[in-house]
Amino acid sequence: MSGELYGDCCGRFHGGDAEAPTAEQLMRSRYSAFVVLDAGYLLRTWLPETRPAALELDPEIQWRRLDIVSTMRGGPLDTEGTVEFKAHFRHDGERGVHHETSRFVRVDRRWYYVDVAADAVNFG
Repeated sequence: MSGELYGDCCGRFHGGDAEAPTAEQLMRSRYSAFVVLDAGYLLRTWLPETRPAALELDPEIQWRRLDIVSTMRGGPLDTEGTVEFKAHFRHDGERGVHHETSRFVRVDRRWYYVDVAADAVNFG
């Protein structure tokens, strides 16, 4: 967790007041969008070529914590990057971890989520 207040961190991105300057910050803001069920933000930050037409978020999933495992490239001067993360959650009384490596691209000075390079979900 970043330790920042929602408004100082991801709220400004969700509200359109700022753009995430790095792939990792976009990843963190997208995780927060899952937490607050902001499907619109998730779709807006998804590369149009790979974006689904709609997105259904499960309000029964309780997202607990985001751990960034590694980041490759994805800085303010890069055009692509990957972020490996573990998102801890609770669903139907069970604990789980979604482990994913996400790909990002920067187009016209704006970062977008592209797709999943690798993922796994573990319960228990």
